[in-house]
Amino acid sequence: MPDKSPRRLMLERSLAEDPGDAFLRYGLAMQCLRDGDVAEGRDRLRGLIADDPGQIAAYQQLGQSYADEGEVDEAAVVLRKGIEQARKSGDWHAAAEMEHILESLS
Repeated sequence: MPDKSPRRLMLERSLAEDPGDAFLRYGLAMQCLRDGDVAEGRDRLRGLIADDPGQIAAYQQLGQSYADEGEVDEAAVVLRKGIEQARKSGDWHAAAEMEHILESLS
């Protein structure tokens, strides 16, 4: 596992004080991905989605992380679910972005 960055440590401390904060949870997941801790970042994104399926950005970032690693099937599953959620919430921009990522997989 890569060393934890100062930003990640700060986010972990903040999240310990307010474990339900979706913004902090997303931020920590993204920091994990940036730090190269892909497994932890993905786990955190999946947890966020499980707790709140309306977290559209989490689908996009999770799908992108799979796409970046060449895990096409996993990326496609996540992105399709994300597109569906984005459309349900009327977030056409996010849906279009995820469709673009999905199209780039083939």
